[in-house]
Amino acid sequence: MDIASSAAHHANLKVTNRFELSQRLVALLTQGEAVIGGIGNTNFDLWAAGRRPENFYMLGSMGLACPIALGVALAQPKRRVIACEGDGSLLMQLGSLTTVATLAPKNLTIIVMDNGCYQITGAQKTTTAFSADIVGIALGAGIKEARWAADEAMFESLVRRALLEDGPQLIAARIDDKPAVATTERDPSLIRDRFMRGIGVKA
Repeated sequence: MDIASSAAHHANLKVTNRFELSQRLVALLTQGEAVIGGIGNTNFDLWAAGRRPENFYMLGSMGLACPIALGVALAQPKRRVIACEGDGSLLMQLGSLTTVATLAPKNLTIIVMDNGCYQITGAQKTTTAFSADIVGIALGAGIKEARWAADEAMFESLVRRALLEDGPQLIAARIDDKPAVATTERDPSLIRDRFMRGIGVKA
């Protein structure tokens, strides 16, 4: 998909649900994949979909899911790594996409849940609600394997593909504005230590 066709496709996507997509994602993780959940509802629904020691739940730092996932992917090249991020957070750290494209870790996938708003702070609209196209931006940054998921089945298919093929890859899905179904525990030290043990860097 090129940038022009991505923009045209973006306008005709099915609006899906973040928790349902998170459930589908977690169900496919069987090989110790590391998942970095961006702040707010993205990691809340990841938490609710299935608590894994290999999941890292961001607290209070917008835009850092992709940079952290990139670091994990480079440090552990044999482990598949997934960044789950919202559109608002990704827009705050767009430069990370160019770094991902330049370093090109084969084991990294970025999943973007795009509802066109900063939902957790009052649903203020992001620029993806107007003209910004996350997949088009990723393609322009140099991430050649970037695609929109047209529906839930395609999302699952793209995740399966990303777990088998070389990256970096980016998968974006339009989602609704329903709130998360649970809230992540608010203990940064516990989250950090459990994740470090989960990916084998702490006894």
